[in-house]
Amino acid sequence: MKSQRSNYVRTGLILLVLVISLSPTFAASPNSEILPSFNVESLLDDDSVVTIALKEVVLQALQHNLDITVSKQSRDVRVTDILFEQAKFDPTVEMSARYDRSVVPLNRPVFGFSGVTQGGEPDNFDQNDTQASIGIAQKLYSGGTYDMTLDTNRNSVAGNSSFLFNPGYTANFLVNFTQPLLRDFGVNVNQAAIHIAKNSVQVEQYTFVSQVLDVIAQVEQAYWELVFARENEAVFREALTAAKELLASNRAKVEAGVMAEVEVLQAKSGVANRVEQIIVAQKSVRDQEDQLRQLISPTEEDLRKTLVLVPLDRPVQEQNASTLNSAVDAALQHRPEVLQAQTNIESSHLNTSLAKNKLLPRLEFQGSVGLRGLGKDASDTLERTASTDFYNVGAGMVLSYPLGNRSAQSQYRRRQLEATQAKSTLQNVRRQVIVDSKEAVRRVRTDFKRMATTRIARKLAERQRAAEQERLNLGLSTTRQVLDFQRDEAIARVNALRAILDYNQSLANLHRMTVATLDKYDISLE
Repeated sequence: MKSQRSNYVRTGLILLVLVISLSPTFAASPNSEILPSFNVESLLDDDSVVTIALKEVVLQALQHNLDITVSKQSRDVRVTDILFEQAKFDPTVEMSARYDRSVVPLNRPVFGFSGVTQGGEPDNFDQNDTQASIGIAQKLYSGGTYDMTLDTNRNSVAGNSSFLFNPGYTANFLVNFTQPLLRDFGVNVNQAAIHIAKNSVQVEQYTFVSQVLDVIAQVEQAYWELVFARENEAVFREALTAAKELLASNRAKVEAGVMAEVEVLQAKSGVANRVEQIIVAQKSVRDQEDQLRQLISPTEEDLRKTLVLVPLDRPVQEQNASTLNSAVDAALQHRPEVLQAQTNIESSHLNTSLAKNKLLPRLEFQGSVGLRGLGKDASDTLERTASTDFYNVGAGMVLSYPLGNRSAQSQYRRRQLEATQAKSTLQNVRRQVIVDSKEAVRRVRTDFKRMATTRIARKLAERQRAAEQERLNLGLSTTRQVLDFQRDEAIARVNALRAILDYNQSLANLHRMTVATLDKYDISLE
């Protein structure tokens, strides 16, 4: 019964096909078109071509990328900190000049030569005083400070007086020197702030390098995605050509009376499906073009423009010779994250040394040397001052220490914890770099194997489609089956293309991990 029922169903289907093929409603006429008054191929875009090379795109992105500009500015800001710390050891010159005059009444004789009687008018004591000084002071890298000062004074009293020199000129030359002997002593301690500022600049430089590598990686990924999108569109265009050839062949067979009209309808459906795939592929191309242009366009006005980009560089398919150990070693040696963590450790050691030095008592040596001179004019005064006949010398020690010194102890403990934390950070960064490098190498190897397997799958799909096409020519297959094999062939070609582009993206990722990208594009970062 079941076999008989199956025969009935098969016979009914054959009759239905014959009715459809012979019916005037479904005959080869304008009304039998799936889209009777619309050409589906008119949906496809006409491209205007602007070619671009990968290196050109990378350089444009580095020139116009805003993130890189911000990172570079942050590094330049840190450079000013170095100058600020170095300026603390610059000498300071100070000059001053002052004039004073005082006229006061006298109520008693001056050295017995002046005075007034009771009830008389008091005499005036008119004194003029002019002072000028020049000095220099500087902090030394040893932690000490010195200052040298030369000041001169001219004093005169109007009228007759009993002063020996009127006017009288005096000069004083004084040198003061202070040198810490425990706390704040030594070149290493006093230059630590400069080294820390330089390390901060270096850290920002590594951040800048990392940002440059990230931008290049983004450009490479976007570039190869655009290559894939365009090649993907080309695959579907070839699939459309094959579907149109199948449609033309079926129409010829229908006209010859060796094929049913329904096969033409199937072929037309295949053409429409291929056109839809091309439309979707073109949309993907436009999206990838915008993604790439976003990385290289300097202004919003440029992004508003519609511009078709066609990549010139072809993806490589040769096997990469990098070994796992060499990739890990290169990453540990050159990765900005590792270098940044190492620099932070050096800065933490400097901060710890400074904090340890603050635990010491403050013991300072203080000394001073001075020369004096007095004469009737300026040259006479300077000559007497240089004669060293009149001088003063002094020296001493000052010791101070805060009881408990808890502030310095707490800072020292904090710096020790920060140093330990910096070491742990470096260990974590190195471990992550090792894992990322191993994954990058495995990804390259995997994608290279995928290229081989997808290439074989593509060839097999091509052979299956060709065999099924031959079966259709012999009347042993159907249009639907041929269209299915054409679809499978297109999918196999897309998969092979995807594997090739994934391999190139994996190579770019490996270059990013080992910091070989800069050498690849001949980029030098100062």
